[in-house]
Amino acid sequence: MTKKKLHILFLNSWYPSRVLPANGDFIQRHAESVATQHRVTAIHVVTDPNIHHNITDDKIINGVRTLITYLKPESFPGNRLINFYTAYKKLIKMAGDYDLIHVNRIYPAGIIALLQKKPFIATEHFTGYLADLSINLSYFERYFAKKITKKAAYICPVSYDLEKNMLKLGFKGNYQVIPNVVDTELFYPQNKSSEVFTLIHISSLNNSHKNISGILRVIRKLQDYISDFRFILVGPNPERYINEIKRLGIHSEKLEMTGELPYDKIPEYLRKSNILILFSHFETFSCVIKEAFACGVRVVSSDVGGIKEFFPSDFGILVPKNDEKAFLKAIIEEKEKNKQIHQKMHQYCIKYFSKTSIANAYTKLYLKALKI
Repeated sequence: MTKKKLHILFLNSWYPSRVLPANGDFIQRHAESVATQHRVTAIHVVTDPNIHHNITDDKIINGVRTLITYLKPESFPGNRLINFYTAYKKLIKMAGDYDLIHVNRIYPAGIIALLQKKPFIATEHFTGYLADLSINLSYFERYFAKKITKKAAYICPVSYDLEKNMLKLGFKGNYQVIPNVVDTELFYPQNKSSEVFTLIHISSLNNSHKNISGILRVIRKLQDYISDFRFILVGPNPERYINEIKRLGIHSEKLEMTGELPYDKIPEYLRKSNILILFSHFETFSCVIKEAFACGVRVVSSDVGGIKEFFPSDFGILVPKNDEKAFLKAIIEEKEKNKQIHQKMHQYCIKYFSKTSIANAYTKLYLKALKI
C-alpha cells in the first residue's frame, strides 16, 4: 500500500507466551498482519511462577520480532510495578529505533506509551469495558485509560459496540474501528463429508462468559427434536461439565469433547461441522464466528455486543441473549434450511478480516499519525 516501510513497536498488555500460550493470540495475529507491510517488533512482560531469575526471549515468530521478558514472582506490589516498568524499558531499548508505537490493550501498556516521545495508536478488545462489566474497573484503570485515549493518535476498538461503551466511560479520543484478523488461507471452505448434522462450539468454556450451561440445556432439548446429530465441544478442561452433562441426560454418543486444540487444527473441525453455536452473555467481536464464516460454516449465536456488526443476515441466525427457546428453534431451523453459500462467506471474510485488509487499515492510520 505504501513504499515507506515503517518500524512499528507493538507494546502489549496481553500476548501469547510460554506462561499463557493463548493470551491475546488475536493481538499476535494483528502483529503478523502488519508485518506483511512493515517491520514489527512485539514486546511483552509476564510473570513466570516457575523461575528464580528473570529471562528475556528474543525470537522471530511468523515474521514478527518477539521480545518477551519473564519475571520471577514478586509478592510486594510496589516492587512488582517497578520490575514491570524496568523490563518494558529494557525491551524498548532492545527493539531499537522505531517510528510508532501500537499499544494493544490500553491498560496498563498504554501507560508506558505515555512516557515515550513517539506517537502511538491503541487497539482495544477488552470485554471489561462493556456496560455490564465495567463496574469492576479499578479507579487507576479508569484514570489512566482516560489519559491514554486522549493522548493516542487513534483508538481502534474491534467493534462499534465497544467504542460506544468506552465513550460512555469517558474514554474520549479519536476512534476508528478495525476488526480482528481471520487467516483466510488457513480458514477456508470445503464440501461436508459427514451426513450427520454436526454442531460445534469453540471457546474458553468459561461459563460466566460463554454460557456453556445454557448451551448444554439446549443440546439436551435438541435430542427431543432431532434423533441423529453430533455436538463437538472444543475448549480447555471440558471435563468440568461431565456431571452437568450426566444430570441433564445428554446422550454420550452425541457428544465429542476434544479439549483445547492447536489453532491450526480448528479449521479442520469447523469444516466438518454444519453450524457453529455460540450463546455468550457478552462479546466485543467474536473471532470464532468470523473463522466459521471463512470456512463456510453458518452460525447460530446470541445477539450480544458487537457480533451483529459483522453478521450478514444470510450467514446464520442471531437470537436474544439467554433465550433458550429461540436458540433451540434457530438450530432446528438451520438444520432444515441446510443453506450453503460457502464461497460468498469466505469472500466476505477476505474483504473485511484478511491479513491484507487489516494491514491496509492500520497502515492508513500509521501514516496519518505520523503525518506522512
